[in-house]
Amino acid sequence: MIDVPSIADLNLGVVLPGIFLALFTTVLLIVDLFIPKDRKITTAHLTLGALVIAFVLNLFSFNSGETAMSEMFVADAFTGFVNMIVLTGAIITVLLSVDYMKRNGIEHGEFYSLLLFSVSGIMFMGGANDLVVVFVALELLSIPLYVMAALRQDAKSEESGIKYFILGAFASAFFVYGAAMIYGATGTTSLPEIFSAITGSEGIVATESSSMAYLLIGASLVIVGLGFKVAAVPFHMWTPDVYEGAPTPVTAFMSVGAKAGGFAGLLRVMIVGLPLLVVNFGDTVETLAIGDSITVGSAWQSALWLIAAATMITGNFIAISQTNIKRMLAYSSIAHAGYILMAVAAVGSVQITKVAENDYTMVAAYAESALNGALVYLLAYTFTNLGAFAVVLSIENKDGSGTSLDDFNGLSKRYPAMAAMMAFFMLSLTGVPTTAGFIGKFLIFDAALKADLIPLTIIGVLTSAVSAYYYVRIIVNMYLREPDTEAEAAGFTPYVNYAMMMAFAGTLIFGLFPMLALDLLSNTGSQIAALLF
Repeated sequence: MIDVPSIADLNLGVVLPGIFLALFTTVLLIVDLFIPKDRKITTAHLTLGALVIAFVLNLFSFNSGETAMSEMFVADAFTGFVNMIVLTGAIITVLLSVDYMKRNGIEHGEFYSLLLFSVSGIMFMGGANDLVVVFVALELLSIPLYVMAALRQDAKSEESGIKYFILGAFASAFFVYGAAMIYGATGTTSLPEIFSAITGSEGIVATESSSMAYLLIGASLVIVGLGFKVAAVPFHMWTPDVYEGAPTPVTAFMSVGAKAGGFAGLLRVMIVGLPLLVVNFGDTVETLAIGDSITVGSAWQSALWLIAAATMITGNFIAISQTNIKRMLAYSSIAHAGYILMAVAAVGSVQITKVAENDYTMVAAYAESALNGALVYLLAYTFTNLGAFAVVLSIENKDGSGTSLDDFNGLSKRYPAMAAMMAFFMLSLTGVPTTAGFIGKFLIFDAALKADLIPLTIIGVLTSAVSAYYYVRIIVNMYLREPDTEAEAAGFTPYVNYAMMMAFAGTLIFGLFPMLALDLLSNTGSQIAALLF
């Protein structure tokens, strides 16, 4: 007989931000039918209002630590922070979209509904406490993006949508199969229960049971599925073509929204479900004396170490050769995924302590610092990258041209304020002090050093130096070269200006006052621990 959850089990109050947004979007689809084609800006305004309301609702449930939907969803500081990131990014994206859609003849009300569905998927991904919820949220955030990528109805845009859809379908299949393998090994899809099945004196790790092989395969496939979503090497091949072909506001949102959702899911699975997946446990602790401790890497740490290194190297070095700024920012996005993967890899450093004979404790000692570093980095990247895309959109022509690096020549003479903000965004992406990007990289590198991932940290520092070349090249073009043409920035409208200033303010404020973000995350570690023990 099926157990019907009670109202208390559902506890929908803590899921209200995501539920409100999903329900509002359904209503918006109907309301938009009655809005005239020449007044679709009304749909944009309604979308902005819904995002602001969802942001306020998120503040009420922020940091509650409560579970909902029979413990398949959790509203902790992690969830609230991810919601803040994606809602802020969505608000900026709507501001970027209003005039762009009208100028390019694709002012469809459905665009805003698709955007909101994708945002709600990311919000559910952030609070997922079960592999089933992770998968449903992954599809909810992905499927609207496939449609949005092909919205411009030209060859490049349609090609980007098809590529994204086909490869995304493969990635989803990998994730589902990985989740099935983990379920086969543990008998559950609940992340805390997976953790319990792995750890303890009778757990899979301590007994070294045959289920370990299924767990390893499952974890690998989950990493593949979510690695595609965050554009990690070698699952990144879709990124440059999709970024270049999709409408610029869609590209801007994909670069931050899809990445935030993918990393939210990856961090949830690795920190809550699989942090202590250690192989050869018996051999590791055999020589320990009572009271001694040893730090080892989890079974998946080496794989993420290699993926992070390859992602940083590939993204930064290929970005150097790009002449189209949307493709350059695509490879830059790949590189930044590598930096965040450093934090995920740091979660895999497991400290084992021998308490008594045949009694050991295991803890992911650096999970909290790694988690905080990854989230602050995502926040910084959201403001910075959306700001950069706002500038790109401002100078882009109606047919999608005007986005080569040479089109930035002499921009400081034509639009000094825009050039100054673009220079600041480029410095933030490089990681220069007083910018939010610097704070994000500092926290990521600090977490990696604490976890003793010194070679990976060195690679991160060196590739950051490499990135300075192609970021500073744009500043050089804007300030030290004469413009080839006197073309006006047709996309530099009041809405885009508001988005640009909002992104600039966020990049500056969180660069100067990082504690504003860190204070919100002050007890993420204790909340996650409460779910596990």
